[in-house]
Amino acid sequence: MTGHVAALYRHPVKGFTPESLGEITLETGGFVACDRIYAVEDGPSGFDPAAPAHISKMKFAVLAKIPEIARARTVYDEADGVLSVTVEGHPPFYGRLTTAEGRAAFAAWLGGFMEEQAPEDSFGPFAVLPAPPGHRFMDSKKGFVSVLNLDSLRDLEARIGRPIDPARFRANVLVEGWGAWREYGLGEGRPLSLGGVNLRLLKDIDRCLATHVDPRTGERDIDMVPSLHAEYGHICCGVYAEVVQGGRIAVGDKAVLQS
Repeated sequence: MTGHVAALYRHPVKGFTPESLGEITLETGGFVACDRIYAVEDGPSGFDPAAPAHISKMKFAVLAKIPEIARARTVYDEADGVLSVTVEGHPPFYGRLTTAEGRAAFAAWLGGFMEEQAPEDSFGPFAVLPAPPGHRFMDSKKGFVSVLNLDSLRDLEARIGRPIDPARFRANVLVEGWGAWREYGLGEGRPLSLGGVNLRLLKDIDRCLATHVDPRTGERDIDMVPSLHAEYGHICCGVYAEVVQGGRIAVGDKAVLQS
């Protein structure tokens, strides 16, 4: 089953804007560089940086619970750790997330933005957490690298009769050429190669309310989870994979999955 890599993304702050990449380098057992290296607590989460462990995404400011944050367009400068955030009609933010002061400033900015967006709702207090070494703020314990098959997404588009922005699914790697849904249900351990990287499948990705949100407007405008279940009898779209031999992936590279 051979296709090609159509796009690559990272999400420096969990729940916020995806950033397009031309290529990535992955290490064995590793993650995409700068992917989910920060998360914003929505009230105390219980996360312990001295003993980092996976906790529910619902402890954080994510689209599944706060769709309005999709309106905040973020850009992260890996070289100096500076996050820039813009929202139409709202003052921008510019600060260094590698410092406690910068993280506190972003949390305060987000609190002001949410008070403006939904003053009747209860949020926070917000706090920005940096990922300790070797940890990332993934939705799943098996969420090393996420892969979305665009052919499956196009099949879903045809069935529900409207276009679907792949950004709703917040994947690291978008592939096409596999055919619709041929990646689904293959089970753990199936070999996958993306460019110069060898991976193995871990699990299909169960989808949640985050996919209901338009990533441009912050509005819940597609009942994605019920649509998946109605059309296919499951709520999965995409797969998680683990890197077993590191290397480089670039847009246009071959994407080969053993079916």
